[in-house]
Amino acid sequence: MRTFSDWNDPPPGFIEVDLVAHSGPVASGAFIQTLVLTDIATGWTECAPLLFREQTLLVGVLREVCARMPFPLLGFDSDNDSVFINETVRDYCLAERIEFTRCRPYRKNDQAHVEQKNGAIVRRIVGYRRFDGMAAARELAALYARTRLFVNAFQPSFKLAEKERDGARVRKRYHPPATPFDRLLAGPRTSDEVRRRVEALRVDLDPVQLLAEIRSGQQALVAIADSSVALPVDTPASSIPVADFLAGLRTACRMGEVRPTAQPTLKPKRGRRRPDPLVAVTDELRSWFEADPAQTGSELLLRLQKSDPDRYPDALLRTVQRRLKIWRREIASRLVCGIPSQTPAVSISGTYA
Repeated sequence: MRTFSDWNDPPPGFIEVDLVAHSGPVASGAFIQTLVLTDIATGWTECAPLLFREQTLLVGVLREVCARMPFPLLGFDSDNDSVFINETVRDYCLAERIEFTRCRPYRKNDQAHVEQKNGAIVRRIVGYRRFDGMAAARELAALYARTRLFVNAFQPSFKLAEKERDGARVRKRYHPPATPFDRLLAGPRTSDEVRRRVEALRVDLDPVQLLAEIRSGQQALVAIADSSVALPVDTPASSIPVADFLAGLRTACRMGEVRPTAQPTLKPKRGRRRPDPLVAVTDELRSWFEADPAQTGSELLLRLQKSDPDRYPDALLRTVQRRLKIWRREIASRLVCGIPSQTPAVSISGTYA
């Protein structure tokens, strides 16, 4: 068992591992989970999709992830999940001479390194939608293949150097921010073979190209998660031209959240539940309003009641006022912006267009 204070500055290769569930709002049925591995010494992070919670599959995915890491796996620290604490994972660690430890039950701070990456990388990149099936697993694997390069090579992070406690006051000092690539190259315990692998991996990387591919992968994931019909496994993902993506970076700050996976699912607007009581006189009301926009809803309803008081009772006042609100917004948009309003107008059929 290992606590958060037991690491004592290990060499590269000692990792914390965790699973992030992509179940969406309902944690029932089969869904994909992300296997996250974070190196304690450098902050190097690897992610891989796990189609099912099964220990043999976990070991197979772990072998693939370790094969692409630039340094050998020396230590494996997990929580008390049964998918980690079992004979299959134990036998794998014994065969590969990997130190296998676990944290204390219900103490997430014992795995603070990987827990921080769960939010800073997985949730920020993938979001909180529900993902299941082979199509989503394939897109997640492709997205993580680009994310690992972008995060480890171009995203610096702080690393705690020392911590002092003076009564209730805690003073923390940090090393200068650096990327996991830089920490590996600058580390005195990094072997020459690992340095060569890291330098060969980073030599041809383009951060703009990687970020554009990440946005394309996120868009493909959103399309899979939000579609009611399952997509075929071999459906190609749409790609964003790098030139267009680079040109859009200048105005991205004005658009708010640009990650497709962080944008909420758009729900269709609810139409009318009852027939429109003003459908026969909508055009006439609009002409009266345009002739004198200062008229109130009560005045327009009174003009309707003079012609047919039984058909247009006082209870329709709120309906007329809502109609006036839409028309006034359209006039304000034309006067201020010079463009027609984007607010949907009420059609003659009584439904919202």
